[in-house]
Amino acid sequence: MFSKKKEGHMEYERSEPVAPSSPDVRRRKTSVIGPTLKFKGELSANEDLIIEGEIEGTIAHQDKNLTVGKEGRVKANIDARTIEVYGIVEGDIHGEDIVKLAKSADVKGNIRCARIVMEDGARFCGKIDMSQKAKAAPKPASLLVAESSKQAESAG
Repeated sequence: MFSKKKEGHMEYERSEPVAPSSPDVRRRKTSVIGPTLKFKGELSANEDLIIEGEIEGTIAHQDKNLTVGKEGRVKANIDARTIEVYGIVEGDIHGEDIVKLAKSADVKGNIRCARIVMEDGARFCGKIDMSQKAKAAPKPASLLVAESSKQAESAG
């Protein structure tokens, strides 16, 4: 009864957006901002992001991966886990893990990251700060017990 197809109607399959063929683009849930899209404001998402359009404002993408494609034009401060730039970025870049500048990249702004890769031919104007603070190692349980008993003695 419900399985009959009406003639003249095409069925469309839903599919994930096709990501640019960048060599290191991850194939997880990914949003793509196409080349004809222009966006102004604060941009954030809970999935990886590929920008091929024009963005102006701020990009807060802390726990995810961000790629500025060859057609991408970003005039914003960027904060993401990993950042790959193939296009144009004007603004400061903060990569929690790594920042990669491809040979087609043109970046004007400061970069703060733990690791950086710059291909031969990438254009960059700014400062690079790789002095990320080391994450504090968790204290062993025996030290935590000793510290809490010292605090209790001094309070009592």
